[in-house]
Amino acid sequence: MIKILIVDDEQKARSFLHRLIIEFVPEVSEIRFAASATKARELLNDYEPDIAFLNIEMAYQNGFQLLISLKNPQFEVIFTTCQSKHAIQALRFSALDYLMKPIDPKELVGAIQRYLVKRNLKPKRPKTYEHFIGGAEKKNSKEFRLTVSSSKGVFFFPLAEIIRIESDRNYSVIHFTDQVKPFVATKTLKYFEYILEQFKFIRTHKSHLVNAEHVIRISNSNDFVVLSDGTRIEVSRRKRDVLIRLLNV
Repeated sequence: MIKILIVDDEQKARSFLHRLIIEFVPEVSEIRFAASATKARELLNDYEPDIAFLNIEMAYQNGFQLLISLKNPQFEVIFTTCQSKHAIQALRFSALDYLMKPIDPKELVGAIQRYLVKRNLKPKRPKTYEHFIGGAEKKNSKEFRLTVSSSKGVFFFPLAEIIRIESDRNYSVIHFTDQVKPFVATKTLKYFEYILEQFKFIRTHKSHLVNAEHVIRISNSNDFVVLSDGTRIEVSRRKRDVLIRLLNV
């Protein structure tokens, strides 16, 4: 079962999330609420949640500041917000997920499923602030698998099998080797760019994130590349030098 803490200074937001959890998360056993970062710290003295939903925009002290102030938190964090501008900072805290308000039930279920998979794979252990800001940087690219949650469950994709990721408005389409059917993720291309840029993935164009390991040819003018699946992808002028360095050409 799952114990949850909801930290949000808006009563309507707390109530709405509470109703969603009751309706769509049968695994929950207990939910507690805090209307401020101060109240959350008080609750955490005698309450050990498995997941904390932290609203980012709060008066006096926001969700990020609350997390930094805690010593050895042992819970997973799901940030909630009305503004997409906080997405990159949330990623730097290695949050379990980042949910835009009003929260979509499918996104909520996907986040919970991701937690359940993660809990089954790893024993619970104390976390430090360094854990939250470490993120994927500490992972070896050969061992790293991209984790993507959806309404159907949590999926793990080895990086070597990802050729490119294509933007489709607020969604991203992940293309694989071996003619595997593309996967549509409910995350923006910017989200994947931040996670994967350290693993030789490059944003060649506003609509494409390319795995450099699958580049088999670059044009003489450096304005496009051909990938291992035969796809030709445009390279924007400002990305050409970065691509050349990445490919060691």
